[in-house]
Amino acid sequence: MADGLPTDLRRALDRAARLPRLLIACDYDGTLAPIVSNPADARPLPASAAALEELAALPATTVSLISGRALAVLRELSGVSDRVHLVGSHGSEFDTGFVSPIDERARALLVEIKGALDAIAAEFPGATVELKPASVALHVRNASPADGEAAMRRANEAAAQWDAQVTDGKAVKEFAVIHTDKGQAVDILRDQHDASAVVFLGDDVTDEKAFRRMRDGDIGVKVGPGETAAAYRVGEPQHVAEALEYLLAARRHR
Repeated sequence: MADGLPTDLRRALDRAARLPRLLIACDYDGTLAPIVSNPADARPLPASAAALEELAALPATTVSLISGRALAVLRELSGVSDRVHLVGSHGSEFDTGFVSPIDERARALLVEIKGALDAIAAEFPGATVELKPASVALHVRNASPADGEAAMRRANEAAAQWDAQVTDGKAVKEFAVIHTDKGQAVDILRDQHDASAVVFLGDDVTDEKAFRRMRDGDIGVKVGPGETAAAYRVGEPQHVAEALEYLLAARRHR
């Protein structure tokens, strides 16, 4: 079951499984769900979803998905039960609302950004714009490399006029009108649930904010290639499923 997991990660998961209260948090796209050409088609691997649900049913175990997706979209695509805590918009959107309020100025800026990015996307085939409650994202995964680079460059030039937080991801650039931080979301959940330690798995640049918030005893797992602050790494979402199943078995028998 854990053939794809490094030995040091298995040992770390064994230690975490024995802790009194554990928080397990995962990114969605590229971690729980494989990356696909059409973002609306992204679904979690069945093994990962099943392991998360079973972990969430264990005593003193909190499970969360922390995603760049809008909260409502994350809920629809993931299909998880209410046992799994969902946090959208790169850690800023909880069920209780946004960590930072969206005022009229921010709403007006959101409209301005959306209009500018729509105009840019119209010039480059394959580029698309995604409107979220507190941000607008420009996706270039389905554009040619040259068009994608040009669209991103144009977006950067436009952003010089906006008071927005810019986040670069895999073939996506996002402009938020409020502060977003997956690391802050991890700390909020850690405090809310009095977690002894955190296991966080993610694949994208935005997940590095969470990896940098890891403390002694925490486990940060980078999925895929690239520089990272995470102490551990696995190759692909299938290995995430293996890690979750391994942790589930170990915590059941702690």
